[in-house]
Amino acid sequence: MSGTVVVSQLGARMHYAVPRILASEGQLAHFYTDICATNSWPRLINALPSTVLPSSLKRLIGRVPKGVAPSLTSTFPAFGVTSAICRLRLKNVVEQTRHAVWAGSHFSELVASSGFHGAAGLYAFSGDALEQMRAAKALGMWTALEQMIAPREVVEELVQTEQRSFPDWAGKYEENRYAQTFAEREKAEWELADVVICPSEFVRRNVIACGGPPHRCVVVPYGIDSQSNDRKPTRTNGPLRVLTVGEVGLRKGSPYVVEAARIMGSAAQFRMAGPTILPSEIKKNVAALVELRGIVPRSEMAKEYQWADVFLLPSVCEGSATAIYEALAAGLPIICTENAGSVVRHGIDGFVVPVRDSQAIAEALFELSRNAATRIAMSTNARERAADFTVKRYGERLMQVLTPLSRKQAPAGTLNQS
Repeated sequence: MSGTVVVSQLGARMHYAVPRILASEGQLAHFYTDICATNSWPRLINALPSTVLPSSLKRLIGRVPKGVAPSLTSTFPAFGVTSAICRLRLKNVVEQTRHAVWAGSHFSELVASSGFHGAAGLYAFSGDALEQMRAAKALGMWTALEQMIAPREVVEELVQTEQRSFPDWAGKYEENRYAQTFAEREKAEWELADVVICPSEFVRRNVIACGGPPHRCVVVPYGIDSQSNDRKPTRTNGPLRVLTVGEVGLRKGSPYVVEAARIMGSAAQFRMAGPTILPSEIKKNVAALVELRGIVPRSEMAKEYQWADVFLLPSVCEGSATAIYEALAAGLPIICTENAGSVVRHGIDGFVVPVRDSQAIAEALFELSRNAATRIAMSTNARERAADFTVKRYGERLMQVLTPLSRKQAPAGTLNQS
């Protein structure tokens, strides 16, 4: 690959996999992010004992782009702190979308005004990229856009369906007047992108359905490095332990987890690890059936996977949930939906169930509960499947897409999902 690449991303997505991959290839010109533990004043937090830190700061010290030199990294900590404080106050999807529009455009403007360090290309993320992509194009650079999740108008349609089905979960319905603004940003980014990188066929199909360029949309499934190589024996006694990871809410299919817990009764124990912004009464009802762990720092997630027998994520809309890759690497059979954008093979690594179907979830769980041989086989298959979706393999697939861009040849199609 000739030339170098600037990467910009909000947060620690995929543990900074993209800048780490490009740095390992000697192709990273610069990395922009909001805040991390290796630059500016946040690096001082690393000197404090972790036992005295609140969970928010524990998560911050976990934001380390390993393999990316601090000299190649620029952060905007004042913006990052302001954005984080704002996120803590968000109460519903409308407020979340409003914040996403503000944060994405402001971050993109900060990157654009900071320059591109002589790079040949820009790698940015949907919703956070428009202003910097325009600036990069004006300099003759190529641009790669990662569409992390299905397009906003698809997300909005699916979530609105859930809001109508579970009004008590979402609170009083309010038209999301910011959704169209976000969707317009996405479409403008697609027009500028030399390639739109989608983590799953579910995302690619919906980008094209919303007007995205079919010949410039490619699928590159993610990859993760397991936090632990420990192989725990499959439990054969006691209730089935079922873990769900992610924000407890409508998009993740949480009501269907709760209903499956009710159907399973004493045959299973359920646990959700992730933030919750539910009304207090709904949260109380959920907690009666499911253990709510709240936000769990990345450094402690391995313990959650060790606890579980099965991983469940019945999302109504995702990109390609990284928690599923982590659960596969932990040797957990998976129950998920097609909309989760996973690489799970139905009947081999787990079960792919229809969206919005608690009964199908319960039937899959009963099958795993009653049949230890199936669980053992799926656990083995899950680990083998995860071995083809490591950061190394993700990097190889990603570089296959980015390398031709230096010659202005955008690839098409899907890379190695079988």
